[in-house]
Amino acid sequence: MAEPTYRQRRLGEALQLLRERAGMSQKEASDRLNYNVPKVSRIENGQLPDIHALRAMLDLYGVIGDDEVPYIEMWRLAKEKGWWRPFGLDDQGYISLEHDASHVREFSLGFIPGQLQSVRYMRNVFGSTTIQRSKKSVDNDIAVRQRRQRRLVSDDPLEYHAIIAEPVLRGADREQLLHLVEMGRLPNVTIQVLLDSAGSHDGQFGSFALLDLPFAGDPQVLYIEYMAGSIHIEDPERVRIANLVFKNLSKLALTPNESAGWIERLAAER
Repeated sequence: MAEPTYRQRRLGEALQLLRERAGMSQKEASDRLNYNVPKVSRIENGQLPDIHALRAMLDLYGVIGDDEVPYIEMWRLAKEKGWWRPFGLDDQGYISLEHDASHVREFSLGFIPGQLQSVRYMRNVFGSTTIQRSKKSVDNDIAVRQRRQRRLVSDDPLEYHAIIAEPVLRGADREQLLHLVEMGRLPNVTIQVLLDSAGSHDGQFGSFALLDLPFAGDPQVLYIEYMAGSIHIEDPERVRIANLVFKNLSKLALTPNESAGWIERLAAER
């Protein structure tokens, strides 16, 4: 069975909290619902219940009338199939988190962030991997990245803040640099350049992204990608540290206006 998605786990955690607030153990809840304990446990760990089971649990935990609406909406979102499925991607990766996020902050030490890449830059990145890939595979990844970028200009745009290290920009072509300047003009997009002259900083440990999710409790996720995969970190203390690091990197970097000017000058040299 597939691992539960972020949305499914959020619903399970919400149901667990409701049960605990109602003063019931899993055994008591399962007896009242005529379930077995493992079923209640699986639901609280992210297994999606059907709508009848969900309503039964909400009723048991004292959630009635209009108070049910947020939980029904959480269930609907958890059941929804993502746009990325036809591209051969599952619900466990970064794309599903980014799709839900209201605000993304990203520090990049290796590549121009995907949200800000030109098509030519994408093709160069996907085509320069050690493992040879077919044109069809590369085209699929480019289509996914272009689909992601629509969030920046949608009716409900993603708030996006990127801090990009100087060497990344020096490795980009003129078209990509001018594309960055253009994207930085969007009211929901902030782009900063971190110059080498800023000296040593915690960002030298590697690239990372912080995603704010619009769910109960305003959860945040720290996302770190590495050569063989990626990790999602939800531990509040580790996320707090990443927030402090990003805040400090933002202070060390050029302001958005200074960054746009620096990128434009670099593009003029090409």
